[in-house]
Amino acid sequence: MACERPISLYDSDDEDIVYDGDDVRKRNVAYYYHPDVGHFHYGQLHPMKPQRLVVCNDLVASYEMPRYMTVVQSPKLEASDIAAFHSQDYVNFLQTVTPKLATTMQDDVLRKFNIGEDCPLFAGLWDYCTLYSGGSVEGARRLNHKMNDIVINWPGGLHHAKKSEASGFCYVNDIVLGILELLKYHKRVLYIDIDIHHGDGVQEAFNNSDRVMTVSFHRFGQYFPGSGSIMDKGVGPGKYFAINLPLMAAIRDEPYVKLFESVISSVEENFNPEAIVLQCGSDSLCEDRLGQFALSFNAHARAVKYVKSLGKPLMVLGGGGYTLRNVARCWALETGVILGLRMKDEIPESSLYSHYFSPRLLRPLLTPKMADANSPAYLDSIEKETLECLRMIRGAPSVQMQEIVGIRLDEIEQIEENERLARTSMEKEVYKMTEKMEEDCFVEDRHHPTSSASYPQGEDPRRIGQYWGYDGLAPPRSRSDVIEEEKYEDKERRKNLNMPGIP
Repeated sequence: MACERPISLYDSDDEDIVYDGDDVRKRNVAYYYHPDVGHFHYGQLHPMKPQRLVVCNDLVASYEMPRYMTVVQSPKLEASDIAAFHSQDYVNFLQTVTPKLATTMQDDVLRKFNIGEDCPLFAGLWDYCTLYSGGSVEGARRLNHKMNDIVINWPGGLHHAKKSEASGFCYVNDIVLGILELLKYHKRVLYIDIDIHHGDGVQEAFNNSDRVMTVSFHRFGQYFPGSGSIMDKGVGPGKYFAINLPLMAAIRDEPYVKLFESVISSVEENFNPEAIVLQCGSDSLCEDRLGQFALSFNAHARAVKYVKSLGKPLMVLGGGGYTLRNVARCWALETGVILGLRMKDEIPESSLYSHYFSPRLLRPLLTPKMADANSPAYLDSIEKETLECLRMIRGAPSVQMQEIVGIRLDEIEQIEENERLARTSMEKEVYKMTEKMEEDCFVEDRHHPTSSASYPQGEDPRRIGQYWGYDGLAPPRSRSDVIEEEKYEDKERRKNLNMPGIP
């Protein structure tokens, strides 16, 4: 199944990279990296490979981009910094536990913090957490004090970690820590997530706040973490401040970019953030080892470019990504996009890993292995629902909502009631489509070990499966996932819509 020609990325404002030591115009961008952050190891068969950060940084250096920005060595956070969000007993556990010590612990202690195959214990775990989080927290402080307009921390973006437990390869939620710093100086912070997985940990942290809006574009259905329904809009003061765009498998460039720009434009208009955090998980690229989207490098980078064009203080983070070569390509390309540089497609021979890329191109064509399960009617439906909800939140945080396009505040409840009673036939058709989308989506057969051979703890490929999204592979979700789902499920709205299967 051939991949469609990718959409364009560069425009007339982008500059060619100047090589050979000539003077260049320095951008007001800080780039965080630490030489040790890519040398940790989750386990031989684990799909999360911190080594991707080393290869990415090598590409950034090979394209001579450090001359255009300020390179900062990531600091290590203190335990007190991490305890700004995470519970003290969980912080104490992360700070003291070692793989050897874990062998003497009771199983219920490890289960309490959700330690297992997906989130294993490995040597240097605490150092790894403090390093990847350091760039996000200190980067937020740089934005607060207007030292930089944009901060990049590719090691960060681990969006699944919860207050008291690990989840989805993530141990410390550096995003939440960074947003908490930004809130010290900014009234409204926007969080955008283009990882293929729902940014559940970040939404959960700010689900009842009107000062943080979370917007997540993610694969929905039988896919980790299983949350992120379009009906999940936040609670209490945070009602309508959680925006979820649940997408089906193998979405292509044009519809994704169209939906992204439409929604983010409306968010900018109605929420008017003072600072933005963008999580750029590259597992939403086509051909990702664990992903199920069909985006090209250009489409992924177009999302970054659009957010940059909003002109707000911006922190750009990494996230998921499990085809190592493509993760490095993606984030190196997006470093150039943030700097406004036009990069040659042929990877420089000066790269230590140039032989590692085949073809030796920055943006090779990627081939989808699934049919696009997102119909135009489905995408139109979730776009319409999202834009209608965004109209409800115009106004400053934590104060009475202002009038919305001539509508008085006392009419809003009546409008919501009318919405429940006036759903169109198209929306009913969407419900029918969602029931059969998974059946229509072709998934390339993957061969998984089925023998009863013994594997080292945390390295059984049959158990490292939460992210695959196929029947029979995903273990039960964590305790907090289940609790939050029960707590925030909008049962009455689903009942009145008479569409119990809508995502």
